[in-house]
Amino acid sequence: MSKNLKKYLGVDWGEKRIGLATGDSETRLALPFKVVNNLNELLKVIEDDEIDYLVLGYPRKMNGDKANNPKWQAFVAQLEKQVDLPIVFLDERLSSLAADALAKKNKAKAGRDEIAAALILQNYLDGAR
Repeated sequence: MSKNLKKYLGVDWGEKRIGLATGDSETRLALPFKVVNNLNELLKVIEDDEIDYLVLGYPRKMNGDKANNPKWQAFVAQLEKQVDLPIVFLDERLSSLAADALAKKNKAKAGRDEIAAALILQNYLDGAR
């Protein structure tokens, strides 16, 4: 592996599950990875997989306004306290809907949460070129 290779983790936060996707600076492809249930499990993945950047889906209303979700805000506040990594926030509107369509169309083995995380991360990787 190249010394300059950067590892990305896409995060689709949900109150019940947190979907994750991985990608890197070489392939620039986001792949569905797994689902974790809480912040501690997410922190373990970040450490175990030596993640360099987090790309976190940011909930917005369909009109583009910020969604006021205190649970999401509390999650982000705890995450920022516990990791010393760059965190990029990316609009996640329609990611779960698109993930449902992709999962159904491809009879995917990955669930909607991982696929939504992959869509969020891929949007970032496509725009970061």
